[in-house]
Amino acid sequence: MPDDIDEETPIFAIAAAAELAGMHPQTLRQYDRLGLVVPARTQGGSRRYSLRHVKQLREVAAMSAEGVSLPAISRIIELENHVRALRARVGELEQQLRDEIDQRRGARVFAAGASGAVVTLRQGTRVRRATEVVLWRPHPQDD
Repeated sequence: MPDDIDEETPIFAIAAAAELAGMHPQTLRQYDRLGLVVPARTQGGSRRYSLRHVKQLREVAAMSAEGVSLPAISRIIELENHVRALRARVGELEQQLRDEIDQRRGARVFAAGASGAVVTLRQGTRVRRATEVVLWRPHPQDD
């Protein structure tokens, strides 16, 4: 599947999703009622399935065929959804960290402020010696 396709976009009506998953539409309705695979809804109330939903439906069918109970399948899906949300949050936090690191590049001189707090100074910034003392300045080979 190409990287530019959004797996989360609800685009399939129940008949199309059922066909893609190799199931009867009534099975999809039952899974929705049980909370196994819950599709998005249009303003009119029609179910709309995403590619991720279709993938989940196939996984539910495979687990069911292997003898996994529907309550166990429900818990597995719940945990998979939680893991996906956590991974997304980790990705957001990693991006924030990268942005913060990029923003701080060049700010590698530290000083003690008048209150004793550590402050970051940009390279080339003059220190007011009466109120600040330079604590650390990296050597050029440290960059």
